[in-house]
Amino acid sequence: MKINVDLKDGLLPDKYGKFAPSEYIKNGKPLISFPVDFSDIPENAKSIAFTFTDPDSIPVCGFEWIHWTMANIPADMLSLPENFSHDASANFIQGKNSSASKLLDNVDPELQSGYNGPYPPDQTHDYVIHAYALDKNLDIKPGFCMNELLHAMDGHILDSATFVIPSRA
Repeated sequence: MKINVDLKDGLLPDKYGKFAPSEYIKNGKPLISFPVDFSDIPENAKSIAFTFTDPDSIPVCGFEWIHWTMANIPADMLSLPENFSHDASANFIQGKNSSASKLLDNVDPELQSGYNGPYPPDQTHDYVIHAYALDKNLDIKPGFCMNELLHAMDGHILDSATFVIPSRA
């Protein structure tokens, strides 16, 4: 299994993160998700799940920030187009991101699931997509937490891949 995201000069294009035009940002959160391509999916895979996180956030906020989680993407869907997080049909489900944390005050409920783009506060961060080819659709509900996704996938992962996406501060 492989993942690809087109980078510009080795970085996530600005429109998907901190330097997005103001119409693509709501309450400080970039909202337009970047295109993702999958390849070499096992023939017997039924669905794809993935997480998009920021391990470089640990020194900044104390934990790995979750930017996007998705499950039950049909295994034959090899490309997620730009803004898939907000424009796509109900063929998949999205989970909570770290904006749903009870440690944060006054977070817009609309921003607590789906894509929240990179917004590194201190330096360029390396964001990580982990994608999983699964032997079934998962029995989890929209708005799931990432730990629920990881537990639900246990014993159902046929293949996986990782892709690192640097985004500038």
